[in-house]
Amino acid sequence: MSESSGEHGSPPRASEPPLVSVPSPSASSSATPAGAPDSAGPRAAPAASPPGITDRVRALLSMREDNFFLLLAVIIGLFSGLAVVCFRIAIDYTRLWLLGSALAPGPVRVIVVPTLAGLVLAFVVLRFFPHVRGSGVTQTKSAVYIYDGYIPFDTVIGKFLMCALAIGSGQSLGPEDPSLQMGAGIASALGRRLHLSREKVRLIAPVGAAAGLAAAFNSPIAAVLFVIEEVIGTWSAGILGAVVLSAVASVVVARLFLGAEPMFQIPPYRMAHPAELVTYAVLGVVGGLSSLVFVKLLAYIRPRLKAMPRWTYYLQPAMAGLAIGIIGLKFPQVMGAGYEYMDQAMHGRFLWQTLVALALLKVLATSLSLSSGALGGIFAPTLFVGAMVGAAVGTLQHRFFPGFTGPLGSYALVGMGTLFAGFLRAPMTSVFMVLEVSGNYSIILPVLVSNTIAYLIGLRFQPTPLFDLMTRDDGLDLPSMEESREQTTLRVESAMRKPPGLILKSSDTVADAASRIADVTVAIPEDSLLVAYDNGRWTIVAPPTLQELLKAGRGTQHLSDALPSGRIPRLHPDQPLDLALRLLRDAPFLPVVHRADARRLIGIVSLEDILAAYRRTSVTGSAFPD
Repeated sequence: MSESSGEHGSPPRASEPPLVSVPSPSASSSATPAGAPDSAGPRAAPAASPPGITDRVRALLSMREDNFFLLLAVIIGLFSGLAVVCFRIAIDYTRLWLLGSALAPGPVRVIVVPTLAGLVLAFVVLRFFPHVRGSGVTQTKSAVYIYDGYIPFDTVIGKFLMCALAIGSGQSLGPEDPSLQMGAGIASALGRRLHLSREKVRLIAPVGAAAGLAAAFNSPIAAVLFVIEEVIGTWSAGILGAVVLSAVASVVVARLFLGAEPMFQIPPYRMAHPAELVTYAVLGVVGGLSSLVFVKLLAYIRPRLKAMPRWTYYLQPAMAGLAIGIIGLKFPQVMGAGYEYMDQAMHGRFLWQTLVALALLKVLATSLSLSSGALGGIFAPTLFVGAMVGAAVGTLQHRFFPGFTGPLGSYALVGMGTLFAGFLRAPMTSVFMVLEVSGNYSIILPVLVSNTIAYLIGLRFQPTPLFDLMTRDDGLDLPSMEESREQTTLRVESAMRKPPGLILKSSDTVADAASRIADVTVAIPEDSLLVAYDNGRWTIVAPPTLQELLKAGRGTQHLSDALPSGRIPRLHPDQPLDLALRLLRDAPFLPVVHRADARRLIGIVSLEDILAAYRRTSVTGSAFPD
């Protein structure tokens, strides 16, 4: 499955095979019509041979592409799960080899290892894997929306090796984002090798992304939700089925090798007193403010380091490693992903002052690592900061209000989801991620309270989400999933006008309808009149049409008999306005009717009304970026 190297996101070169649909056996048959003589003369039919492996593979590839896509999703999940298992083992062994197994491996090693590893990392990445720099989430989105799902396979190799070195040497990063991109790269390579259609190759990258993230987190639901919230942005049956299948398959593989236990073990949650929810609301505020500090610091450092001369890129990871090593002399917990220290915080192993210091230093260390070009993900640091903040709030609650306090581990766990919601701005993922990594579904109420508050704080004081900031710093204009979620949807009721003063009935005769038109003085909208049927159908007739029917001697006929049998679409006030725009094709306007009674007309809407409604709408700068 080796791929020729190339810059990440570059489209397939001309020498690569075209991305076409999987051919069926009928498509590969001879183009000569049946019964036509062969140009080389008649030949005897070849003797039948028993089907071999090649025939079975060809029969597999000849199935409908939609069905094969689902089967391929399972295969991608299996391969991605194996890749993530090897990745996690590689990180652990690299850390053990470079830093040793002790909490404090010694001042020389703590400083020298991340510094020298940063030099090696920068040289190898800039020389051999220049396309692996950056967030795995934003790179996967780039592949989906810009490059038709194309991710060079050497991205998988580069991410695997360089992230294992960076995280194992102490850079303050995690394995989840790289796992996501490795899964997407495996899926992209398989899709191209099997010559799937261009649309399927574009959609298959998120399938692999969900598989990689699910194996890294050991949480299929959170992985599926995150990919849909941040990468795809849409819910459709076809892609959802493939994403779920790949995530489940990868988690099965990961649990087979790494165990099925939840990532964190905490006592079952119990609410000591309803007033405890106030503390979780306070945690939401503290977590929301902490996420603001985190994203503001990262948004300040990253573009400035990126704007420096290119030769400094060879030194930046080493300088970040040196700074992290200095921090690690007193607080070695900030080095690496730090999952073991999150677990210790959940079991009350730190003072609240230490927890606050670890949270602040982790924010600084992660901002330096990520901004310097060191490879790794931001999910684990986010969870680390959240766990420390939550444990600090819980420790203070235990000290001052011991009668209104549940287990300390619950506060740390809720804090993880709170930072995830406020910093990464994936609200649904943050809820289910907490539930899955703990295996404790009784904690759902505090999670909802705290996460919602943190998300709203982030939304209010940091209009541009973190991933959007990073893509714009990289010179890309990718769709913002949060902006799509938060933008106001115009409804039909915002454009419709009052019903016309004259409405005809299908039981009226042609002569009566023409007479009523002649007697009224009200304006006729768009020179057409609505005709209502008893069964809730509606149609439109123009006055000249009625005059033509009269001249033809059909004045005594009912409109239901005289008019064509066609009908026009009808709308409801709460439907999206773009639906009206799609339905408004052959009629000058459409009726807007009551949902409980289709014969009850509420208003009408025309193209002019729709355009006027859009003109009245205040469009934010996010919809039309500068």
